[in-house]
Amino acid sequence: MQAGNPRGFFITFEGLDGSGKSTQLRRLSARLEAEGYAMTVTRQPGGTRIGDRIRTLLLDSRTENLAPKAELGLMFSDRAQAISEIIEPALAAGHVILCDRFTDSTEAYQGGGRELGSELVLRLHAAICGGLQPDLTILLLPDLARSLARARRRNQRTASQETDENRFEREEDPFYQRVWDAYRQIAIREPQRVVAIEGDAGIDEIHQQIVDVVLKRLADHDARGQNGNAQS
Repeated sequence: MQAGNPRGFFITFEGLDGSGKSTQLRRLSARLEAEGYAMTVTRQPGGTRIGDRIRTLLLDSRTENLAPKAELGLMFSDRAQAISEIIEPALAAGHVILCDRFTDSTEAYQGGGRELGSELVLRLHAAICGGLQPDLTILLLPDLARSLARARRRNQRTASQETDENRFEREEDPFYQRVWDAYRQIAIREPQRVVAIEGDAGIDEIHQQIVDVVLKRLADHDARGQNGNAQS
């Protein structure tokens, strides 16, 4: 259980739509609440009033001819608002933050998928986000073809609903291969922060893997906080 640490712990979930990340985030949130952690759960794009308006523009399939750099700028506008309004206050309050997507998504989708490159994304991250990085990133990388099939089946079910968030899912397979490859490169580049769970294990098995990793990291984080408090 969290005890006396002045700064919270920032966890992000990453992966393609259809990877199961949102399901796993919800299950982890319930487990951590049961463990007694103070929680803040959010998503990107969205999570704030301004961010939800940006999300609608970015994800609605009726949004046409959006230039890749304009898309990139909107992603970071949403992120800057979320950091100011949600993430930094929650960290200051000592919460565990679970965020569905962060800059890794931008590097994968806009840097990789849109072929803008990682360098531009990381420069913007440093400038706009002050270099804020998650303490831990859970990256789900199941089989690409299966992820796309799941995402597209879901989008067919929701296509007639009032909320249409299918713009990215209309991209062709090569776009998603570039996204998947970019995610893989991020995991290779930052193995301490990014825990990649590959393959198509069952929901319960993946959940247990995530719980094992997260509880260990949180215990280490809490112990460091207690040691720091004892020394101050």
